[in-house]
Amino acid sequence: MAVLTGAGVSTESGIPDYRSPDAAARERRPIHGPEFVRSAALRRRYWARAMAGWERFRLAQPGASHVALAELEARGAVSGLVTQNVDRLHHAAGSRRVIELHGALAEVVCLDCGALDDRDAVQERMREQNPGWLDGPSPIERMAPDGDAELPDSLVERFVGPVCAQCGGVLKPNVVFFGHNVAKPIVDDAYDLVARSEALLVAGTSLAVFSGYRFLLRAADLSIPIFIVNRGPVRGEERATLKVEASTGETLAALARQLGSS
Repeated sequence: MAVLTGAGVSTESGIPDYRSPDAAARERRPIHGPEFVRSAALRRRYWARAMAGWERFRLAQPGASHVALAELEARGAVSGLVTQNVDRLHHAAGSRRVIELHGALAEVVCLDCGALDDRDAVQERMREQNPGWLDGPSPIERMAPDGDAELPDSLVERFVGPVCAQCGGVLKPNVVFFGHNVAKPIVDDAYDLVARSEALLVAGTSLAVFSGYRFLLRAADLSIPIFIVNRGPVRGEERATLKVEASTGETLAALARQLGSS
């Protein structure tokens, strides 16, 4: 069985999503990739907020969904995961076959030379450039899904953003922002995982974004059974064999227990 996961599996770990009722009440909307590349002011605001929110994001621990899926993989029930999340909590829980559809915030890429850097190393450089800056979980009350935090413009204006340690170029978190496309080799790898599986489990995602929805469509085209666990509507749910409207953590943990006792 292949598994496709979304933000709903990580909300139990304290990482918010974009589409729940609570998310809809927030004024902040997702970063758009083309604007990030084009606007130095947007990049400064992103990195200022990201520095403030990173420690809380980094310290998040796997929840019941992550643990259950790792256990199901260890027992041979799960052949691999395609995740829309950028938090690496599936890795932390012990999942081995993980396709990161949208990348991971733990990595930073230079838009000029292509060098990859560790997010913690970038955090250290930002601390040196911005002494006394908000840095850590205690002063941050509201974290965003992409790991940054809400800050007033008056603070952002005096922030010094990071540059590439190799060439001094522009840095971007190594994730696919809205408005940018997932790399074709990653999409093909995920398609192949779905095609080789006996079933597709969709967990914790509304599939509102096509980058994830396409894999449900592929499973349906191949007549592969589709099972959904999610609170709220899911795009394409009419194609599913079964939908369970419940907590992903509770449901997947129960499934892992049942298979473990059989």
